Amino acid sequence: MSYIIGRGLLSTVKRSSCVVSSCRTKIMFNDPIEHATGLEKKELLAIQSGNEDPFNMRVYKRGPGTKDKPTEIPSMLDKRLIGCICHEDSTHINYMWLHMGDPKRCECGYWFKLVPGKFL
Repeated sequence: MSYIIGRGLLSTVKRSSCVVSSCRTKIMFNDPIEHATGLEKKELLAIQSGNEDPFNMRVYKRGPGTKDKPTEIPSMLDKRLIGCICHEDSTHINYMWLHMGDPKRCECGYWFKLVPGKFL
């Protein structure tokens, strides 16, 4: 009786180890672009074509920021909400609305101007 149970247990162990080893070599993941839809797919395709900032959301360094030469911020709309970190060690951000064509001064004294941006 113990011989029959031992042989049955041994055959079960052999079958399960064979199934596990064959599965390990067949796992492959598809390209994320194939599964993406909508804005996510548009973003992945833009990044793949070389546009690292498809939605114009990167952080811009302040230029001279004078009234004659303000820091230019690109936008596809007539207005845009921007934030200015006035001091490097500041713990808050000063937000303001910029309108196309009208330069605006932040509380810290830097000037910003909205300019037309490019579409995707």
